[in-house]
Amino acid sequence: MTDNITWLDFNDAPDQTPENEIIDTEEARTALLERLPEVLKHLFPAGKRLGNTFVVGDLQGHPGKSLTVNLEGSRHGLWYDFATSEGGDVFSLWAGARGMDTASCFPEVLCDIGAWLNLQPAKARTISAPKKNVCQLDTLGPPSCKWNYTDSDGGLIACVYRYDTPSGKQYRPWDVKKRRNAAPSPRPLYNQTGLIASASVVLVEGEKAADALIHKGIVATTAMNGASAPVDKTDWRPLVGKNVTIWPDNDEAGKAYAQKAAKAIAEAGARTVVVMSLPDGLPIKWDAADAVAEGRDIKRFILDSPMTAIKDRAGPPVQGLCTLFKDGSSMPLDLIEPRILTPGGLLVFGGAAKVGKTDFLLNWLIQLAAGEPFLGMRPPRPLRIYYLQAEIDYHYLRERVQGIPLSEEIKDKAGPNMSITSRFKMTLNDNGMECVRMGLEEFNAAGQMDLLVIDPIRNIFDGGPSGHSENDNNSMMYFLQERVEKLRDSINPEAGIILVHHTRKLAKQQVKEDPFLAFSGAGSLRGYYSSGLLLYRPDEESNDRKLVFELRNGSAPATKTLCKSEGQWKEITPVSERLIQQDYGEKLDAERGRKRDMIIQLLSDEAIAGRVYTNNQFADAFEGEAGLGGHKTIRERLSVLSTKGHIKFFKNSKDYGLPPAARSKFGYICVEGMIFPPPASDNLKEDDARQGWLHIKPTHYRCPQTGAVLPVENPDVWVTRDGAEIGG
Repeated sequence: MTDNITWLDFNDAPDQTPENEIIDTEEARTALLERLPEVLKHLFPAGKRLGNTFVVGDLQGHPGKSLTVNLEGSRHGLWYDFATSEGGDVFSLWAGARGMDTASCFPEVLCDIGAWLNLQPAKARTISAPKKNVCQLDTLGPPSCKWNYTDSDGGLIACVYRYDTPSGKQYRPWDVKKRRNAAPSPRPLYNQTGLIASASVVLVEGEKAADALIHKGIVATTAMNGASAPVDKTDWRPLVGKNVTIWPDNDEAGKAYAQKAAKAIAEAGARTVVVMSLPDGLPIKWDAADAVAEGRDIKRFILDSPMTAIKDRAGPPVQGLCTLFKDGSSMPLDLIEPRILTPGGLLVFGGAAKVGKTDFLLNWLIQLAAGEPFLGMRPPRPLRIYYLQAEIDYHYLRERVQGIPLSEEIKDKAGPNMSITSRFKMTLNDNGMECVRMGLEEFNAAGQMDLLVIDPIRNIFDGGPSGHSENDNNSMMYFLQERVEKLRDSINPEAGIILVHHTRKLAKQQVKEDPFLAFSGAGSLRGYYSSGLLLYRPDEESNDRKLVFELRNGSAPATKTLCKSEGQWKEITPVSERLIQQDYGEKLDAERGRKRDMIIQLLSDEAIAGRVYTNNQFADAFEGEAGLGGHKTIRERLSVLSTKGHIKFFKNSKDYGLPPAARSKFGYICVEGMIFPPPASDNLKEDDARQGWLHIKPTHYRCPQTGAVLPVENPDVWVTRDGAEIGG
């Protein structure tokens, strides 16, 4: 790659700004940042603000969210386009939007900005004559290629321009920070946004070769200037802790560079470093780009190539405490924010039968494939998802998918990014692994897989030689390590995994204390996953569901209360609950009112017949009658009615000729206006005046704050919580 290549440094190039048209750079930058929202609306009328960022489709101003501009903080004014991997400062944003180039015509960009901002030119500078033997910027014509070098957050560090001239290829760097034609110091690595989330990296010579591998789903990088790059001036820190494979060009210069780079990368702290040995018979200078152009299976080619290990670590990766204290590099981007699923992570999503797991999962995955948030869970971009589902036949799966209310925009975005299997009968044993791997490789060929989903574990579970079920901890560990993770790692080690698992029913107290005990095989499964999500019904009579989180890599979000309304899953808040569930809430209110009236009427009628009850006695007597439900449900309604003051209690049973209320701290139940036949009466028929009948008055009530039994102050006054404080 070194033949006929000239690396030019134009620090000494003359100032080419016309006299009397010089705009002060810092003045222009300050003015742009101070008026940034106005500037963005001027450049991109179709854009909009989302929180602390401004979003638009691209530099041409089309609607969308691919290009983001930071509006606050230390990165104020910096932008990044996730679709093109381009980014930079506010000057490059202005230039790109106006169809200009800061590298070749920065003075014109400044003048354009100054005209819009109404800035006055600074005092004209003296323009020196060009120095001898320095080639002017316009002598090479337009560049044939351009590559952007960014940091891990997408901030533009430098650009490299390639010019194809009669004398050979020439490359010119542009240092964005210093705004000059020179390589930055130190020189950055290419594709740092891709490096941060990957454990394995291929180092090649030149941006063209790196892009060729990246387009094949392989995380690749290059040092600035390829084989001519000075290894001591290159910043190798983005490769710390990585498994690095060096793919040299097929020439002596490439082999020599590979050895020097390997040593520098190993010393910088890479986990492992190996150098590929290319097969005999290849053309001179043959490289990774040529391999892609020939249609080779690149992943297979890398796996089959002999490797020379420069640094091979058999043990776990170890970092010194000082390194952890000082490492200020950016965190890897979450696959699902916030920390729901991190790169290479394993998420288990569980729920009991008929709770709506599959419907919830389909809605969630489609939004992720479209790059859209779902119930506060956000992907950084549209995710490539392979959904291995083994429960629903094709026609019923089609019916479910078509029944989800989605906009045409979501369908267009998600469609190419997600593949779903219909129901199949297969165990994930050796033969099943190979069959699924073939499907994954075909899916991955169109774009790197981000997410592997298996639904449910039970239908494809293979516990290894022991042959035990998923309830056995050793079998579950074998399935996770030797089946699921090996399958993922063969395609993309940084892809996330979502496993769908059935749960057993737990008592309400167990759900409150630790709902994740409901997972079958909980010991090994729960100790292995990085995230757990559980969907359950807190009340079988309610349409609400709870979604609870458990995260290993961050703080778990608060439990969400969900409701499915008009085909969509929505989070219920105190403000929105009635809006979302108005009809359902009204039905519940009506049913609760009916039960209240029925219980009060029954207590009153039974007293006239000479029968009174404690809480337990009433629940036993009327279980399954009058639509009151079971014993437990009746007890719960009695508890609510006593707390609200609709029913109270009397303990002076002797005054009415009744035996003491056995084993009841409350006593007998009474309601307002309750009458009881006199003790000596043999005839319970009521006459018009009910002469001699006894009016039962409360002696105690239930305290709504503590639940304690307290004496009433005035038994002749009946007060409920609907209007005033309970008490006599």
